[in-house]
Amino acid sequence: MAVQLDDTDRKILAELQENADRSLDEIARKIGSSKTPVWNRIRKMRELGVIRQQTVILDPDALGLEACFFVLIRTSEHEADWQKAFLETVRKRPEVLEAHRLAGDIDYILKVRVKNARAYDVFYQALISEVRIYNVTALLSMEEIKATTHLPL
Repeated sequence: MAVQLDDTDRKILAELQENADRSLDEIARKIGSSKTPVWNRIRKMRELGVIRQQTVILDPDALGLEACFFVLIRTSEHEADWQKAFLETVRKRPEVLEAHRLAGDIDYILKVRVKNARAYDVFYQALISEVRIYNVTALLSMEEIKATTHLPL
């Protein structure tokens, strides 16, 4: 169920999405409020689960993680035990940045960040050794055109 937010909440969230490192004073000044009401609204949005966490966004290229693969997975297994094993395997792999279960011909898609094709192969070999998969297709991203953590408010 969606949480009801007013314009001030949305302005605060927009500022936090832009740079959560800003001080409360800066955020309050930018939205035309004062520090205490801004803090109270942020606290409430955390309690309601609107704000899940604050984190730092790292540059993968600067860390040598230059290869981004989208991994399309089809499975012939749909039992609960297989799904549990697959989800545990995917969740524990640090290379997997995102994982989604899909409707349609492809069952799952993973976004995987690694150093290069050889590192992807190591990931792939580990994945298929831990869980049985019918078909895997890896697509190498040639260029990242847009990547954001900002949600439309």
